[in-house]
Amino acid sequence: MSYVDGFVVPVQKAKLADYKKLARMADKVFRDHGAIDYREWVADDVPPGKITSFPRSVKLKPDEVVVFSYIVYKSRKQRDRVMTKAMQDPRLGGMDPKLMPFDTKRMFYGGFKKLV
Repeated sequence: MSYVDGFVVPVQKAKLADYKKLARMADKVFRDHGAIDYREWVADDVPPGKITSFPRSVKLKPDEVVVFSYIVYKSRKQRDRVMTKAMQDPRLGGMDPKLMPFDTKRMFYGGFKKLV
């Protein structure tokens, strides 16, 4: 059974290159610690909804873009181990919010078990 962590973050368009650099390093770090897959996707067709949507979910500003990402693991137990190691990995700077090229207060995420 696999397990997935999903993330949605608002990234300033001017900082997208910095975010991409961080994402490439995170890909390496999470895979080095055992993640099966790591993907980052930038919004291309995500219109603002009247009630809810990806842009509304992160209170998207005009100079920002939504990024959706996910990390795949073998299981929840393995995810917990990988996440602990990745968060402590010096290559990610301890994931210090002050060093992140996005607004961590408007990010949302969660862990999901397989349905289909």
